[in-house]
Amino acid sequence: MRALARLFVLGLLLSGLAGCASWGDSDWRQPEVHLVKVEKVRMNLHQQEFVLHLRVVNPNDERLFIRTLAYTLQLDDLVLAQDEASLWRSVGGHARRTFKITARTNLWQHLKPLAKLLRSKQPLQYHLQGELATGLIIHQDLHLTRSGEIIPGDLKPE
Repeated sequence: MRALARLFVLGLLLSGLAGCASWGDSDWRQPEVHLVKVEKVRMNLHQQEFVLHLRVVNPNDERLFIRTLAYTLQLDDLVLAQDEASLWRSVGGHARRTFKITARTNLWQHLKPLAKLLRSKQPLQYHLQGELATGLIIHQDLHLTRSGEIIPGDLKPE
């Protein structure tokens, strides 16, 4: 009788694992993450505050749950901002949603290298890299990379 109970429990466990394997749907497609806009909020000597507008496009049937966003913003090799934001939002199936993330930096601590970069008159490479942690039970990470260049002469007011 005891052997039969063990066999029954083992059968239940194996059937449960088969069910877990079917969770990874073959029709699942990678959601897209786009940086839509960067908005200046507050600029003072010791802290600069921006709002990053991120759009998440979910091409799947199931709702996508987003837990956190970890990001790094670099100008050439200079790290200007690095943080992690807790979101706890969701994007419906076959839907898109825009999230606002507050980013803060202190350019005062980078003043000398930043001034040197701006005086060089060479185009500056910027790089935004982010990772969205998604899912409640089954975790999936979405990656965001945005790069480009800023021409220092374009920053001067006329």
